[in-house]
Amino acid sequence: MEIKQTAIAGTVESSDIMITLVPNETQGIEISLDSSVEKQFGKQIRKVIQDTLALLKIESVKVVAVDKGALDCTIQARTIAAAYRASGEESYDWKEISTWSV
Repeated sequence: MEIKQTAIAGTVESSDIMITLVPNETQGIEISLDSSVEKQFGKQIRKVIQDTLALLKIESVKVVAVDKGALDCTIQARTIAAAYRASGEESYDWKEISTWSV
């Protein structure tokens, strides 16, 4: 999947995460994380984002994540939603996506 435009999913409410995806002019994935629980869970949050992007076959993107204590399933859902918005793809198979586990 190719990221064609900037897209956002999520909020900065408690127990949520706001994921912003921006096209990256260089190859690779860059993750910027702002989290109230970064010291305890920063590695796991980054891993869930990275793994979700890998499942979507995204190889080049800048990610800005503002976390307010989201669970892994919320992080994954917000990343998927932002990715589809940023790619411009209009159809997706939520049944297939729901079987993914990160």
